[in-house]
Amino acid sequence: MVPDTPMASDAGPSAPDKGEETTERGTPFEVFCAFLVLGLTSFGGPVAHLGYFREAFVVRRRWISDAAYADLVALCQFLPGPASSQVGMALGLRRAGGLGMLAAWTAFTLPSALILVGFALGASVFGGAGGAWVEGVKAAAVAVVAQAVLGMARTLAIGRERATISGAALILALLLPGAGGQVLAILLGGLAGLALLQPPVPTASVEETLHGPVRRGAAIGALALFAVLLVALPLLAALTGAGWAVLADGFYRSGSLVFGGGHVVLPLLQSEFVETGHIGREAFLAGYGVTQAMPGPLFTFAAYVGAASNLDPNGLAGAALALVAIFLPSALLVLGVLPFWQSLRASPSARRALSGINAAVVGLLAAALYDPVFSEGVTSAPTMAIAVASFVGLVAWSLPAWAVVAASALLGAVFL
Repeated sequence: MVPDTPMASDAGPSAPDKGEETTERGTPFEVFCAFLVLGLTSFGGPVAHLGYFREAFVVRRRWISDAAYADLVALCQFLPGPASSQVGMALGLRRAGGLGMLAAWTAFTLPSALILVGFALGASVFGGAGGAWVEGVKAAAVAVVAQAVLGMARTLAIGRERATISGAALILALLLPGAGGQVLAILLGGLAGLALLQPPVPTASVEETLHGPVRRGAAIGALALFAVLLVALPLLAALTGAGWAVLADGFYRSGSLVFGGGHVVLPLLQSEFVETGHIGREAFLAGYGVTQAMPGPLFTFAAYVGAASNLDPNGLAGAALALVAIFLPSALLVLGVLPFWQSLRASPSARRALSGINAAVVGLLAAALYDPVFSEGVTSAPTMAIAVASFVGLVAWSLPAWAVVAASALLGAVFL
């Protein structure tokens, strides 16, 4: 087999056998370079990212077999957090150990995060959160979130039982706004899944292990740290009131509770930072709209919120703290669950609970679509027209989100 280097794997005109994979270890620098390209070019959201990863690491570089990659994707869909980023972390971990995991996350996240921090710091130069072009961006955000709700409902809320769980979560989130209502909706969704749903069929078993260099003792330690931070950070924020503790707590809990993809982080961050007055609603939605035009993970929206908040720290320090806090739960869960995945994936109860949770998060995202996305994004007939045109472009013409957002910003600047 030809040694696996980025140059050698990209040079050949013919695709290798996707059932084969290289067994040699790589370097963190190799991982960083591979993921930096993806961080600069991976537009289209989590599902598209998984396609880019498969092409880059299964087909071209042969870092992992097709069957093992499918099993890895299944694991990351099971965990809370951004699935595509978790798959990237796991691929980096598998290729080059802990430093490889860090390199994969940094390279995939940094490009869009830096752009969003620049936007947050320079918003006043470009018209602030109330500029006409931003009104166009907020209208486009209505279409983006509506498309996410529609797409998730078609796969996660099908059938009477799942649709009922989704609708109940939507009602609960509207009647009990805030983080408490959302956590309750997720918990009740899991319980309803256990009681009402049939477990989905698991993917075919993969004989090779996916845990790579992770030992079971280290995995248990990662899970323990995940739980300790989930309990300790809210207490620390309440006792000290320090800005850094409030930031760390809000982003860590949001990263710990997100099921169903990057869009679902919107209602959680809204509760943590908009409803508490740490960032204005208009500024929040403007940043969310601009995030749709970025490559890489949607969770980099955290960098914008951390930089634009009125907490101390904000700016670059706030953005860095926000990014680390929102992605840290994902890293700890990947490290903690990988060695135990084969037995966990075989549990019908775990799969039923996850199906109920996934149905509930569709309802949570639908609640966020109503407030604040629609209520703030559609404030006039022209903004409604931009939102409708954006939705048609996304759904009927399959235009990329970044192009729709850019066009909506231009329409807002010209007509609003």
